[in-house]
Amino acid sequence: MMTKLEALQILAAARTDEVVVTCMGAAVPWGERSNHALDFASVGSAMGHAADFALGLALAQPHRKVLCLNGDGSLLMSLGILVTMVQNPAPNFLLFILANGTYEVTGNQPVPGAGRLDYSTLARGCGLWQVHEFDRPETFEAALPVLLQAEGPTVITLHVAPENSGPPSRGPHNPPYLQRSLAEDAHALRQRLLRGIDS
Repeated sequence: MMTKLEALQILAAARTDEVVVTCMGAAVPWGERSNHALDFASVGSAMGHAADFALGLALAQPHRKVLCLNGDGSLLMSLGILVTMVQNPAPNFLLFILANGTYEVTGNQPVPGAGRLDYSTLARGCGLWQVHEFDRPETFEAALPVLLQAEGPTVITLHVAPENSGPPSRGPHNPPYLQRSLAEDAHALRQRLLRGIDS
């Protein structure tokens, strides 16, 4: 099984001009690996809605790939996103599920169905067709370039080992995209997208 840090490092190395939206557990480690103008941390907002926000961006920006780094706990808080992705398909949207079986940022409590729930089966049952999963870094790294170019919407489950990390916060001691407020960061992202800034 790969670690979350291995998975994020592989993705950061392959990323070019895609928008990347991170949920609670991915926000800090992604910000430590990427300092891109199109990174957006869904931190300080309602938990479980990073994927909703990212899908909205993908629908509004059909010429640009949008990646969401979501957790399994976050997905379970808003499972309707899978149905919404079918009802309003965005070919440029990739939903990554970092599945470690825990609510990591609140103390590693097990998520419902941990070890039994199959997110790929869930996604296919909703009608999604581009569905993939990986538990080894080398197979994920080999497949990623093709996945980033494929027509979606795409769901990619990354089975990662549980880790201990507290809840992310915003402030000057954090990675750059966590130093502004949520409202400031959303405004800045909007301006960059309107101006077509890629880095």
